Amino acid sequence: QVQLVESGGGLVQPGGSLRLSCAASGSILSIDVRGWYRQAPGKERELVARFTSIGRKNYADSVKGRFTISRDNAKKTVYLQMNSLKPEDTAVYYCNAVDQGGILYWGQGTQVTVSS
Repeated sequence: QVQLVESGGGLVQPGGSLRLSCAASGSILSIDVRGWYRQAPGKERELVARFTSIGRKNYADSVKGRFTISRDNAKKTVYLQMNSLKPEDTAVYYCNAVDQGGILYWGQGTQVTVSS
């Protein structure tokens, strides 16, 4: 079993910053923590930033230049530094990971609210 736990969400004013963390636990020897997605009310889940299978970084156009993804493979943890936050960044943010068998795991999500 694999568990992913996100943290770091909260309420922030426009222009502010947050750093999200996602830590994997359980049977994680073969786990590859991959990236972040978000889902706003009434919208579908969308990619925010991720690592590809060869370790390259992909970003949604809407966050390029503002968000930075990083990870610590030894700790099986992935991070998302979010700067210059906008109200449209408000959403529940989810991280995911994949194992060697191709099974995808999701965290429970952390709420990010950008509002004055």
